[in-house]
Amino acid sequence: VQLVESGGGLVQAGGSLRLSCAASGLTFSSSGMGWFRQAPGQEREFVAAITWNGGTIFYADSVKGRFTISRDNAKSTVYLQMNSLKPEDTAVYYCAVCRRLYCTNYAQPTTYSDWGQGTQVTVSS
Repeated sequence: VQLVESGGGLVQAGGSLRLSCAASGLTFSSSGMGWFRQAPGQEREFVAAITWNGGTIFYADSVKGRFTISRDNAKSTVYLQMNSLKPEDTAVYYCAVCRRLYCTNYAQPTTYSDWGQGTQVTVSS
């Protein structure tokens, strides 16, 4: 299984970024996907998750209304559109896969079996 994130970078507060996570080596269309982030000195925290068919989506309260998770099963890719970015969104962002059709506890890192290498997002004030 390989997950490769891209799209991170430096952006000013109020700006936008779109992260992508390309998956290979798994049946993407029957896997739940999640995005997490980790800031220096902090624990990894849940950002957003999406079920295998996109039918159910979850967001952390801190990003609700600003971030949008989506997926394209034909491309084996999950996206995170981030708008109205704030300095506190600065972190390394990771995508992760739950290789089951029906996952539980999408907000828990232990739900996921595989992780990408991460992409840095830096929001300047």
